[in-house]
Amino acid sequence: MELRDKVVVITGGSGGIGRAMARAFLAEGARAVMLADLDPVAVATTARELGCDGMACDVTREADIVDLVRATEARHGPIDLFCSNAGAGAQGVLTDAPNEVWQKQWDLHVMAHLYAARAVLPSMIARGSGYLLNTASAAGLLAAIGSGPYTVTKAAAVKLAEFLAITHGDQGIRVSVLCPQGVNTAMAPRSLGDGQTDGIIEPEQLARTVVESLREERFYVLPHPEVGEYVRRKGNDVDRWLNGMRRLRRQSLGPAGA
Repeated sequence: MELRDKVVVITGGSGGIGRAMARAFLAEGARAVMLADLDPVAVATTARELGCDGMACDVTREADIVDLVRATEARHGPIDLFCSNAGAGAQGVLTDAPNEVWQKQWDLHVMAHLYAARAVLPSMIARGSGYLLNTASAAGLLAAIGSGPYTVTKAAAVKLAEFLAITHGDQGIRVSVLCPQGVNTAMAPRSLGDGQTDGIIEPEQLARTVVESLREERFYVLPHPEVGEYVRRKGNDVDRWLNGMRRLRRQSLGPAGA
């Protein structure tokens, strides 16, 4: 997909990855960008700074997503690219992560993507073209030690993107899934010492990778290219990969948690 003259929606758009993608898309000549975020002040401020549109939206509420799509279509016409980007971190594994945390992560990282697809696909399918970009994480392809709800729901986000690509690819719908490691945003890991990331990159670097990947219509968008090799190694020998991840977990916990 070339972004020139396209209409784009970006959730989680007031800062970090969403803001950087909006700036990059506008630089590529996008005709209109609609930002959406939970904080109405933040999204309005970002939209004003970038010279695009913005509105408040709780992506865990399907009605809000429907309103976002309708408002964008009323103002700018059919949506060419929907970037379902909103997300949040969560710590804990099983016994120390309450059900409420698991449910919030599920609603944010899985159901929000589903709501977006439901809202935009009918129009896209009728036109025979459209693009969905869902933000997941390298954790969804591999694992984030110590963050069970995040890892599991991001893995589900990847699987949902795969399912959308399989189901609607023959109808002209393209799907990509964004799977970064550490990015210099509010969600960036504070430490690089446990081997769980190959470095924290700037959002602008990630946005350049997104533009390139959309142009080539690649399913995996990997701002950290090393992740692709890790996924291949995991696929080649999952038992070896699991042993390695257990070893990494022991190193991360240290003597007190081993």
